[in-house]
Amino acid sequence: MDLKLHTCFIAVDDHDKAIAFYCDVLGLEVRNDVKYEGMRWTTVGSPLQPDVSIVLEPPAANPDLSPADRESMEQLLAKGVLRGVNFTTEDCDALFARVRESGADVIQEPTDMPYGVRDCAFRDPAGNMLRFMQSP
Repeated sequence: MDLKLHTCFIAVDDHDKAIAFYCDVLGLEVRNDVKYEGMRWTTVGSPLQPDVSIVLEPPAANPDLSPADRESMEQLLAKGVLRGVNFTTEDCDALFARVRESGADVIQEPTDMPYGVRDCAFRDPAGNMLRFMQSP
């Protein structure tokens, strides 16, 4: 089976702040930016992985959600309990210094984990947790 990850989604409440963080701080590139009926979907990705994309979308972009579900999603995003994605890096400490200097909310400083990686974690401007892992 030739199954591969192509796209994942991250809920954001301010696309301009998210784009600045994901592109200017993390070094991702904007691949598409679509606005439709008051919503916006911005596709970003690493130049090193042209076939893997992250779509930054409103927290309740699913048209099948009820108003109560939409409100719940927005509240969960505001609380910072939604998970984002895990990235890999060749230098966790250098990446940590760069992201911290941007003013991002630090969740965990670089730490050697018992499962064999060195990683750190931040919240993006919307409050999503992002982890950055360095393999030995």
